[in-house]
Amino acid sequence: MSVIEALIFGIVQGITEFLPVSSTAHIVITQMVFGYTFPGLAFEIYLHIASILAVMIYFRKDIVAVVTGFFAFFKERSKENKVHFFFAIYIVVATMITGVLGMILSDFVGDTMKTPIFISIALTVTGFALIFIERFHRYGSRTDKDMTFVDSVIVGLGQTLAVFPGISRSGSTLVVSLLLGLNKETAVRYSFLLSIPVILGSTVLAFDELGSGMFSSIGAPALIVAFISTFIFSWLGIVWLIEFLKKSKLIYFAIYCFAVAILVYLFIDPTTVIDV
Repeated sequence: MSVIEALIFGIVQGITEFLPVSSTAHIVITQMVFGYTFPGLAFEIYLHIASILAVMIYFRKDIVAVVTGFFAFFKERSKENKVHFFFAIYIVVATMITGVLGMILSDFVGDTMKTPIFISIALTVTGFALIFIERFHRYGSRTDKDMTFVDSVIVGLGQTLAVFPGISRSGSTLVVSLLLGLNKETAVRYSFLLSIPVILGSTVLAFDELGSGMFSSIGAPALIVAFISTFIFSWLGIVWLIEFLKKSKLIYFAIYCFAVAILVYLFIDPTTVIDV
């Protein structure tokens, strides 16, 4: 892999990982455009580590507050500690549901779902979901103090849909959270914090993919550039999305999904299959 290709893959992964546009679809599309196939899952896992490092550093105060509040609740059952305790529980519950169902469904996500046609359809579905939540559903006012166990179960089920290429993980969690009546700020925060155990979990499960083989097949310079660019653009994507949603609407992401779906359908050979 050339350094330029590594830079492009890093930028694509970083920008799209936390936006409701499906990073998996964009990585697959980029491989199709370049005619390049990753050697196994190692490189994709490597990029995800860079993305999750960015979100962990950005939300470090929230992570510390939730973790310390969780353990402090056993000693001092204050209202603040109670909120953090149950918020941590809701993250764990949603993650477990996504993890278990994701492993089950992954057996059914064959190569036939990693084609331009399927990705186009999935991106279109993502777009319509974003339009629905924006145009036909009132934003709620519930915060993390008002969340329930049922909320975490439903969000976990929604997040599981991201196993299909083109269905956005962040988009599905945002849409489901907003449908449940959470306000934008809480929905976005919950979605970002949920990404940490989900991505770390998938990384651990496929950790054996990482090794010296990746360095020999891709090259150290390309790996360094890919990691740094993924981290930087993941950070920028987080900052931009949070600020964007304060002033703008999800419908713009829907329009983008439709545009990419049309371009993929029209200009990428429908027989192309990427094994990811």
